[in-house]
Amino acid sequence: MGFERYLASVLIVIMLSFITSSQGYKFYVGGRDGWVVSPSENYNHWAERNRFQVNDTLFFKYKKGSDSVLLVTREDYFSCNTKNPIQSLTEGDSLFTFDRSGPFFFITGNADNCKKGQKLIVVVMAVRHKPQQQPPSPSPSSAVTTAPVSPPTLPIPETNPPVESPKSSEAPSDAVEPAPPEHRSGSFKLVCSTWLVLGFGIWVSMALGIENVVCFWC
Repeated sequence: MGFERYLASVLIVIMLSFITSSQGYKFYVGGRDGWVVSPSENYNHWAERNRFQVNDTLFFKYKKGSDSVLLVTREDYFSCNTKNPIQSLTEGDSLFTFDRSGPFFFITGNADNCKKGQKLIVVVMAVRHKPQQQPPSPSPSSAVTTAPVSPPTLPIPETNPPVESPKSSEAPSDAVEPAPPEHRSGSFKLVCSTWLVLGFGIWVSMALGIENVVCFWC
């Protein structure tokens, strides 16, 4: 129950603040003196001390039939012309709500009292909308486009030159070398043996002195 009461009070405060903001603020012109000829504070000085916004309300305190409030143009304000008012408030204790921003000119319905200073200028402030947040513009340094950085090239490893295979003309180391040609010594042996026999025969002939043997060989 306590939490529900707290929540209800919070909602009431929010609603009241919303209603107050939509209705605006109520200003009492002239304070306790009201709308009179000689107020304790000049009306324009009083207006300069306050800030007026759209939907704010002015309360003019006066008796019905004894005075009035006229909304006039700037020219009629300075000339105290009461014949062409934009709006007239004559019912006593009148309320006026600002429906726009800009200057508003008020004078009394009595031209003589207007010339004595019973008049008022109120400037209503313009409605300020929250500016839309825009993304920050890039700084000149960040606006400069940078060239893409190429990745570093890796050094190519050196490769050993391929080993050349031995030429077909070169014979392998374990190839069998051809055998040297054989010398034919048969005729040489025959000649030697012939000369040996002949020399042996001559020696025998000389030793024996037999001439016929020599002749036989001759």
